[in-house]
Amino acid sequence: MSVDLLEQAFASTAGVLAKVQTDQLDDPTPCASWNVRELINHIVGGTHFFAGIAETGGVPEGGGTPPDFSAGDFNAAFASGAQAAVAAFRAPGVMEKTMKLPFGEFPGSVFVMIAATDTYAHGWDLAKALGESTDLDPAIASAILGAAMIPDQFRGPEGAPFGPIVEVDASACPADRAAGYLGRQP
Repeated sequence: MSVDLLEQAFASTAGVLAKVQTDQLDDPTPCASWNVRELINHIVGGTHFFAGIAETGGVPEGGGTPPDFSAGDFNAAFASGAQAAVAAFRAPGVMEKTMKLPFGEFPGSVFVMIAATDTYAHGWDLAKALGESTDLDPAIASAILGAAMIPDQFRGPEGAPFGPIVEVDASACPADRAAGYLGRQP
């Protein structure tokens, strides 16, 4: 998948982030162990995580306590991190470079799809938590449905990155169908 898809996922999620009100930060989300504040911190932190791995080829050591992006201008922090991630993925040779992640090694061309899927899925989670439309960019949803292959060991009860596939009516919007594939209940 191309970096363009990641850029589209960032744009889609930025649109949802812009709708968050401070009185919603403690609201629950479809991610059982995260409220809106924690989901925002994951989404924004993810941009920096993706950029760092694309730049170095691996997860940085240490890291300490992650910042509370939700306590400040999380929209600006997201935009900055997204810009850094796109630039890092567009650097020469990154798509061919091996990326060492906590759950395996992947070429940059696969990791960029992982980053796009994570960003888009959590944008969907946030829209659902806010009571906003989950009918997000259908081109990204179609790309996820066409390319994502999630092994069974990554699906399961709480603690696994993805739940079991949720059957979604074929007439549902592409984003809701992608969410169901990723284990979310539309």
